[in-house]
Amino acid sequence: MIYFGDLKRNYLSIQKEIDKSIQKVLQKGWFILGSEVQEFEKEFARYCGVKYGVGVANGVEAIQIALMSLGISKDDEVITPANSCPATALGIHLSGASPVYVDIDSESYNIDVSKIEKLINKKTKAILPVHLYGQTAQIDEINKIAKKFKLKVVEDACQAHGAMYKNKKSGGLGDLGCFSFYPSKNLGAYGDGGMIITNDFKLAEKCSSLRNYGKNEKGEFQEKGINSRLDELQAAILNVKLKYLDKWIERRKYLANLYNTYLKDSSVIIPKEDKNCSHNYHLYVIRYRNRDGLRNYLKEKGVGTAIHYPKVIYLEKAYQDKNYKKGSCPIAEKYSQEILSLPMYPELTEKEIKQISKIILNYVD
Repeated sequence: MIYFGDLKRNYLSIQKEIDKSIQKVLQKGWFILGSEVQEFEKEFARYCGVKYGVGVANGVEAIQIALMSLGISKDDEVITPANSCPATALGIHLSGASPVYVDIDSESYNIDVSKIEKLINKKTKAILPVHLYGQTAQIDEINKIAKKFKLKVVEDACQAHGAMYKNKKSGGLGDLGCFSFYPSKNLGAYGDGGMIITNDFKLAEKCSSLRNYGKNEKGEFQEKGINSRLDELQAAILNVKLKYLDKWIERRKYLANLYNTYLKDSSVIIPKEDKNCSHNYHLYVIRYRNRDGLRNYLKEKGVGTAIHYPKVIYLEKAYQDKNYKKGSCPIAEKYSQEILSLPMYPELTEKEIKQISKIILNYVD
């Protein structure tokens, strides 16, 4: 069996360092907002090329807090792509605002920047691009639109740790960047975790307050925040794993190139790297017209897969919106029936990639 993900392999590769880091926290007896969190905030911000990092509980709340720090609330609108994890939209809803969905680019699967401007109105306060699957959106064009209309840009970089745009790391390309450290991410904790990064001291200070009930450095509560704090154990684990991140990304790129080589002459549509982008291959996503048939065949042959995502957000029951119906974002809707995520993690072997590819080629025409 080749699993879609195998986190145990990753743990075993750095077991001694991880166990030592966990024991260090347990011996200290300090578990919330301590020295491990402070170190990780500093080091992850440095890695991303920005000044400030604020550790939070998860990626959803990173988005929520980032938007709250900008004063975004009820009756405001935030523009975001239709094809993403519903967590993106949930973060917008939790801030009090409403998501405005944009169709995706047919090549990169990221937000189609040519369709943003016509959706801007008096209620629009921010653009929230998603760097889907580990490839950045065309952020320069998004920033130009934001500047023209005096909007803020908040990056959902939850899948894009270490991804690059014009040699700059994701998350530091807008006003605020939001990350998740869910275990399966390129940089994953052993539980939930998240981070907001920025170059703006006041925004960092605001986010730091909002994650801790709204408490400021003087211990005063001058506004209502939420409880969303990265804990010491997860920070300690992430401090160990951060130094391996670039190595793991290079391995993912190598494996992606193997997939590309094996599948390039088939009827499977393989991922394309967008201009000025360096993909981190958090996910390796193919398209095939009979996706479900291929997925079932792979399962029969012992290969695990996943779908990211089987429906556009506004067609999910919990996120249905009277402003959207089937056909509102036709490219995203069409692709949601064709996309298939293949196994992709640094511990996969070349033999396994070849085996997976061979099974695919035996099925497709």
